[in-house]
Amino acid sequence: MSHNPTPANSDALVTNQEPAVKVWFEGGSLLVEGIEGHPDWLPDFLQPDPRREGYWVCPGIAYRALIERLITEKIKYQDKARDYSRTVWTLETGRSSYPHQTEGLEAWWAAGGRGVVVLPTGTGKTHVAELAIHRAQRPSLVVTPTIDLMQQWARDLASHFQTEVGMLGGGSYDIKPITITTYDSAYMNVEKLGNRFGLLVFDECHHLPGQTYSLSALGSIAPYRLGLTATPERSDNAHEQLDHLIGPIMYRREITQLKGEFLAQYEVQTLYVQLGDDERFAYETNREMYRSFLLENRIDLRQNGAWGQFLATAARSPRGRMAFKAFRDHRTIALAAPAKLRVLEGILDRHVGDRVIIFTHDNATVYRISRDFFVPVITHATKAKERKTVLERFSSGEYTIVATSRVLNEGVDVPEANVAVVLSGTATVREHVQRLGRILRKKGNKQAILYEIITLGTMEETASSRRRQHSAYAGPSSSGGFGKP
Repeated sequence: MSHNPTPANSDALVTNQEPAVKVWFEGGSLLVEGIEGHPDWLPDFLQPDPRREGYWVCPGIAYRALIERLITEKIKYQDKARDYSRTVWTLETGRSSYPHQTEGLEAWWAAGGRGVVVLPTGTGKTHVAELAIHRAQRPSLVVTPTIDLMQQWARDLASHFQTEVGMLGGGSYDIKPITITTYDSAYMNVEKLGNRFGLLVFDECHHLPGQTYSLSALGSIAPYRLGLTATPERSDNAHEQLDHLIGPIMYRREITQLKGEFLAQYEVQTLYVQLGDDERFAYETNREMYRSFLLENRIDLRQNGAWGQFLATAARSPRGRMAFKAFRDHRTIALAAPAKLRVLEGILDRHVGDRVIIFTHDNATVYRISRDFFVPVITHATKAKERKTVLERFSSGEYTIVATSRVLNEGVDVPEANVAVVLSGTATVREHVQRLGRILRKKGNKQAILYEIITLGTMEETASSRRRQHSAYAGPSSSGGFGKP
């Protein structure tokens, strides 16, 4: 495909004569010098610089639109903003691309090299990024959610592009034509590096919207932008910002479309447990206490911003603080019901020899599982070296079970895992799909199964219903009763 967006040739109107218009990069913004008056072609995003007379200013993200406007209007200009040039990349992966990978790339490129590609976990989103870097032939910055993922990307890209790959974050500051960083480091360094890359790749791009992380996109001049995620939608609707920060969704495939050939076949079983009499009494008592407080203060937790209102109101009085404690206690009773561990025991007995990941919402339950079942755990407090060791031993089969809270929800490559047990979690669709995705990576004729254990007659039933609003859970599934499955 020969499509080549205008910024790739933005030097076309740069001549030996001194152009009247000059474009500079400064701290995440573009400064434009040499515009006289207020010409008709002037784009709305370009505004007079209040600090310097005769200069105009706009965010770095407007670089592409600005250059295209100058070229369209045949205005001679000098580009002093861009601090990179074309780079010839040679990509050698040793394998062919899957249809969904090449289709995703072509859809993205046909849209001018801007947009989001949505693919399920385990279907090779990293390879789509490699294809994009190779196609764009520009210095590239890949932004990842965690240091672990940054290091994983760096290893893969260094191997496949046969070049040294830089890393920014976790104590590293090594900028190369291909550099991997984290969302935290990207936004903190955009004022210095925002003109150094022609392609931005946002891994798990649903993290990008927001007041801080979005700065890494707003302050960069990169004309090419690729977002990768399995679950772009956010409960706060901030995913709508992706259209501006990266580009619209250009290609999308769901788990149900790729299972069997590119993902493992799977089934989902929902198992239910009951609270004991004392647990039920405590649950209802705490629930009534915090609900009464919400009603008295006209707080509806289903509304945006209501949680912050609840916290602020509860902090003002002893009764409010009791209501907040009651809220936490009723959740703990439902999420960590002792009966769940009895069901878990039955599942582990059934799947001796399988590779099992146990997910919970809280660390306390993870540590209890570790004590009761003698299994390794990974939480946010687990040191990087220990986490790496646990995952390596899990992959090799030395460990067949690992328990975790939420840190393994995304970005972990464990093809051997074939059983997931969701003991507790949030009501978000993203988290539930991510957890399912951990066991769907194709390996031979692997058959995966996800167990979801729910406490009847509690807020968990509503949470389970909400998080299952995804096509991945629309297929065959079964429900179980109480005790061992």
